[in-house]
Amino acid sequence: MRSLLLALTLPLIACSPETARDGTSPPTSLETTMDPLRYRDAGGRIRTSLVKQPFHGGRNVAELSRNPDYLEEGGIARILADAGHDVGPIRTAGLTPEEDEEYGEWHRMGLANGHLAGLVAENENGGRLTLGLLGNCNALLGMLGGLQRSSPDGVLRRVGLVWIDAHGDFNTPETTLSGMLGGMPVAVAAGLALERLRRESGLEKAMNDTDIVMAAVRDLDPEERELVQAHGIVQLTTQDLRERSGALHAQMRRLSESTDIIYVHVDMDVLDPAEVPGHGLTVPGGPTSQELAAALTEMFRYPKVGGLGIASTPAYEDDPGGISRQAAYRLILGAVAGVAER
Repeated sequence: MRSLLLALTLPLIACSPETARDGTSPPTSLETTMDPLRYRDAGGRIRTSLVKQPFHGGRNVAELSRNPDYLEEGGIARILADAGHDVGPIRTAGLTPEEDEEYGEWHRMGLANGHLAGLVAENENGGRLTLGLLGNCNALLGMLGGLQRSSPDGVLRRVGLVWIDAHGDFNTPETTLSGMLGGMPVAVAAGLALERLRRESGLEKAMNDTDIVMAAVRDLDPEERELVQAHGIVQLTTQDLRERSGALHAQMRRLSESTDIIYVHVDMDVLDPAEVPGHGLTVPGGPTSQELAAALTEMFRYPKVGGLGIASTPAYEDDPGGISRQAAYRLILGAVAGVAER
């Protein structure tokens, strides 16, 4: 296990905590009004919580994704513990017995997202960093909803989103070519469609367009592209991630100044296709997991960043040799390393 940990963590060494690659420093806690040490216990360990959301909202297929279990079974909790972090009990967002009588894939997924939001809010209020092991990107709504509702005084927080995906997922039912709900969650979060699903998922207030930053998105449907442009969604390139560029830090500083808390979401299809060969939606030109992990380390040094989601990891027979699972672990460790450097 220790050799595996070293293999996952050694490539993450990047810039010192004091200075980012562009020569600037993350905002201090005074600038962000967020305690940068809120996830540390008395012994200095980072308190983390792995949360699984297997409901994916797909139609005419098995209702539950196997991806979250696959990520858990590979030993990510032990790897985090061996790295010196405090790992809470792994919890799964599911349905109550009464809710399990409900029907409709989208509806049931929304109900599960609502429970995910509750777990995320509980983690944040308890000083634990949420690490989401997500069936697919539809769980975005629950992750955002939990952070929105995580203020101790009950006031809804303004949430920023860094969306790292080969695709924008900014379609609506009117613009989609595939009809897949998985191509819509960012648009739903922004209030462009499916309000009931958004609210059911725990995201009471739609996001502001200006609070969304997309990174390495390089495959948009024609009408989806028009929507992204019309709403002025900020775009960062794959190269920005690879270089941990000044543009990346500029957007992290902007979100730190304009929002209350920030969520970072990764769809594994954003990576170089060689690391996700079993994913059905790969797109050339993505970063390697080492490059993205190094970028996550710098992003998570910003005190307002409050959660990471890893979605759509190829699993079992779709991940020969476990290459995608190891890539996902590298991303998780990169993010937690950033928190440890605050």
